[in-house]
Amino acid sequence: MVWQQIYDPMGNMWISTLLAAIPVVVMLVGLGFLHMKAHIAAGAGLVAALLISVFVYNMPADMAGRAALFGAFTGLLPIGWIVLNIIFLHQLTEQNGSFKVLQDSLSGITEDRRIQLLLIAFSFGAFFEGAAGFGTPVAVTAAILIGLGFSPLAASGLSLIANTAPVAFGALGTPVITLAKVHGYDLMEVTAMIGRQLPFFSVLVPFWLIWAFAGRKAMWEIWPAILVAGVSFAIPQYLVSNFMGPELVDIIAALVSIASLVGFLRVWKPKNIWTSAAIRGKDISASEAKPPQPRVQHSKSALIAAWTPWVILSVFVFIWGMPPVKAWLNSLFAPAFPMVGLHNLIEKMPPVVAGPTKEGAVYTLNLLSATGTAILLAAIVSAFVMKYNPVAIVRTFFKTIWLVRFSLLTIVLMLALGTLTRYSGTDTTLGLAFANTGVFYPFFGTLMGWLGVALTGSDTASNVLFGGMQKVAAEQLGLSPNLMGAANSSGGVMGKMIDAQSIVVASTATRWFDREGDILRYVFFHSIALACLMGLFVTLQAYVWPFHLMVVH
Repeated sequence: MVWQQIYDPMGNMWISTLLAAIPVVVMLVGLGFLHMKAHIAAGAGLVAALLISVFVYNMPADMAGRAALFGAFTGLLPIGWIVLNIIFLHQLTEQNGSFKVLQDSLSGITEDRRIQLLLIAFSFGAFFEGAAGFGTPVAVTAAILIGLGFSPLAASGLSLIANTAPVAFGALGTPVITLAKVHGYDLMEVTAMIGRQLPFFSVLVPFWLIWAFAGRKAMWEIWPAILVAGVSFAIPQYLVSNFMGPELVDIIAALVSIASLVGFLRVWKPKNIWTSAAIRGKDISASEAKPPQPRVQHSKSALIAAWTPWVILSVFVFIWGMPPVKAWLNSLFAPAFPMVGLHNLIEKMPPVVAGPTKEGAVYTLNLLSATGTAILLAAIVSAFVMKYNPVAIVRTFFKTIWLVRFSLLTIVLMLALGTLTRYSGTDTTLGLAFANTGVFYPFFGTLMGWLGVALTGSDTASNVLFGGMQKVAAEQLGLSPNLMGAANSSGGVMGKMIDAQSIVVASTATRWFDREGDILRYVFFHSIALACLMGLFVTLQAYVWPFHLMVVH
């Protein structure tokens, strides 16, 4: 029996929207204000979502349960698998002392905490976003920053803020490729449009990042370095997206940014060295920041050995991200399991789609091609390079599983909640509330993308969820569909810092367990402020500055 989604079950859009928001509100209030542990808040949100789906939206109870279970599987693979294995690698490098050498080498580039933050959270993080996405950059950069002595809130919160501008082209362009493929956008046109929106924010975000960390005065002290990091990322981001395509935007831009910043620091130094590793002002984790350690000079061979695991990681992740490699690995092993009682038994309805459209629910066990598997293999290869024996490797792996057990449970529950809201149609109700804003639609349509990522944890999922609605609404209002499709993705990147799975990844990487609510409260303002700025920029594109009318050849 096919069940058709209903987007206004109460016959009053205001009431329906308020009811649809309850599961998300329950989870966020539990995390941010009631100081619940993350897995308990996620569980409460999931229970609320089940009740709303069944009793308000009239979704069959067995379908609701299966949708939640489908999301739980997705939480384990690919997301949880990435988190587990990146922490495994970090554990290996910590135990043998090579991570301390890595810290010293980064301090050798600069002892200034502000510039370390620029280099690692922004530039280095963007490389991992481009190569892998799906939580990898936050996991890597937060782990490195906490190892360098940053406070847990600084390492986690600032890694999340930094991981914004690259997200739309993450995982070798997956979000925009999916947007074009699923909803019929012209791939080059929508890629180019995103490439005309994000570069402005690629320059802004590094300034924002350092202001959030050290304050306005301290930010202006190193404005030349910030400008170099931002502009050297933004220009390749624009050029590659407008004239090459979406796949290598982040990787090329990140490598140029890293090289430019490191090269610039050879000829320029800040007048004052910023040594505080805590966020200026109220940092509730300041006491947990490690005091600056005297820098130790290491031999060239020791430095090479310390960087080798991270080079191996970069190589594996990059290779695994290449479409031909993914396709080959999937041809070897990637069994697909249609979710019985859910697959093709739910229909999306107008105005979200042109006509009734069945929703697939196929879980692909793509264990070989998963990014987490690339990270695991990199960790194992690195362990042998670091002269670990097999018994010690296995022991460390199981120790890591125990360490992140609650984080994995939280990710499973979060993804169950997000998937259920998608299949029940509650997230579409929230999206339609934004779509009914008329002349203000460019602004609120951008916030729709922000909401989609905040709910699902993925710019790709947000584009699947709202990409069709953006196209329909834009055509009805006489706006460029490519502009609003791009706005969904560009607005979505600002929601990445507050999505539940990213916050759990950050708290796990910094081992600041059960403090997800503190991280959420810290990043929430930054997320909504940057999303609103993006909305204003898209509004200018729509009505004042018709840059979107330019055609790329």
